[in-house]
Formats: sequence, C-alpha cells, structure tokens
Amino acid sequence: MTSPGPDGLVVAQASPADWTVVTGWAADEGWNPGLSDSASFFAQDPDGFFVGRVDGEPVSAISVVNYGADYAFLGFYLVRPDLRGHGYGLATWKAALAHAGGRTVGLDGVVAQQDNYRKSGFELAHRTVRFGGVMLPGEKSPGVRQAGPADHTAIIAYDGSCTPADRPAFLTSWLTTPGHRTFVRHADDGRPTGYAVLRPAREALRVGPLFADTADDARALFAALAAEADGRALAVDVPETNAPAVALVEKLGLTPSFETARMYTGPVRPFAVDRVHGVTTLELG
Repeated sequence: MTSPGPDGLVVAQASPADWTVVTGWAADEGWNPGLSDSASFFAQDPDGFFVGRVDGEPVSAISVVNYGADYAFLGFYLVRPDLRGHGYGLATWKAALAHAGGRTVGLDGVVAQQDNYRKSGFELAHRTVRFGGVMLPGEKSPGVRQAGPADHTAIIAYDGSCTPADRPAFLTSWLTTPGHRTFVRHADDGRPTGYAVLRPAREALRVGPLFADTADDARALFAALAAEADGRALAVDVPETNAPAVALVEKLGLTPSFETARMYTGPVRPFAVDRVHGVTTLELG
C-alpha cells in the first residue's frame, strides 16, 4: 500500500528495519520502548506498520495492528520533531487507519492530544499512569514461579479474559522472546491466578502485562519481578480506574512519571478490567 500526502509525503507499509528508526524516535520522546518488542509486534500483524517518507527519508510513523475481526490498536503515532506542523502526521494517520477496516480501534495517547483523538471518533475509557522506581525484593509467595513452555496455553487463555481481543500470535512471540521473563501464579488446583512479563528496555525494565485475579496475586508477582530486577528500576503502566492496583504500586514505593489516555472508537468485548494491574504496552495495548 502507498498513499500520497502533502509536500511529497508517501505513506507505505513499514518493514522491521524501518521500525528500528521509529523505536529510536519513541525513545527520544521518553517512551522507553522495550529493546526486543518489535519482533512480537510484527508477529501479530506484519501489515499494520506504516512510515511516511519525503524524498525517501522517513518523517512520520504509525501502527494500526489488527487483533481478529473486531478490534485493532493504534500506536507509534510520531512525526520527526523538526518536521512537525506540515500535515505529515494527519496524512499518515488517515492512510494507516484504513487498515483497521470496520474494527473498533483503541489507543493509549498522550493526554494533550485527547481532544484531537476525540475529533477522530475516539472516546475516553480511562487514564493510565506510569509508575516506576526500584523495588526491594519481598518475601517469596507460594504459587509463583517462572513460566515455561508448558504454561503457555493456560497463560494465553488467561490473557484472553483480560483484554479486548484474543492475541495468541502476539503472545507466542512475547512469551518466548530472549530477555523476556514471564512469571505465573497458580491456585492450589493449578489454575493460573495471574501472570507478569518483565523485559529489558532503554531505561527502567518494563513490566507488562501484569494481570492478576486479586491485589494479593499481583503483590506476589511483583515480588518475583523485584527479585529478577535485582536492584534495577522497574516501570509499569497502571489503569487509574483499578484503585487496588494503584494503591499497590504506591505501597511498593513506585512513583508516577506520566500518564496516557486509553480511548476507543466504539464498543469492545467485556473483559476483566479489575485484573489489569499493568497494561502490556502503550503501543499495542
């Protein structure tokens, strides 16, 4: 797909190599992208990544990643700082959004852009706040262990109860990417009551997702993450509407740094929002 835009802008599908440049832009914005995220992003929908170029040079980017027939997620909406104000961003947005078709689209956008997103049909669902800092390892809790391949089927099923769409292709990559550490907590009957992934990033280690039945389950998973971090800073994006999750990270000594707005263009399937103690990524939901 190619689409002409203002001042010679051409929007086309991006390659993984293109996305190395885009993640650098995201890092410059202070988003602290995970070092190995892109492979899993492209595993979900390799056609959902777009770059705008002028005279062959990348100037803008966006992703519109499809999850099944009903839901898509928009992220990486970026324009090079030195080239803002030329209409490149909006033209890239319009060209890429067609990839979602008739799906409901979600995004986690900076609050300052919320009014602009509303003009494009997005409505606020909740604020998400990034909390970060160094956590001291707590006492190990029973039922928590590092997950292995035998856990993946149960984790993928559990994940589906916590998100607006099933995402087995994404998780198959996310759970097995080198450097990613996945921890799962089980009830006595073997049923998972939560899981969390810790991954390397340019600054603080990123936590995401952290899904758990209860705050106690989340606390147990945080203890495992803190032990794995071994004194390095962590960062987790917490939905403000989950009051127990916010209270937990504050009690653990993490402090807020910035916030985003979760917005949707339409209805999403019901999911267990009370289990979402940390979203997976701000880029893909």
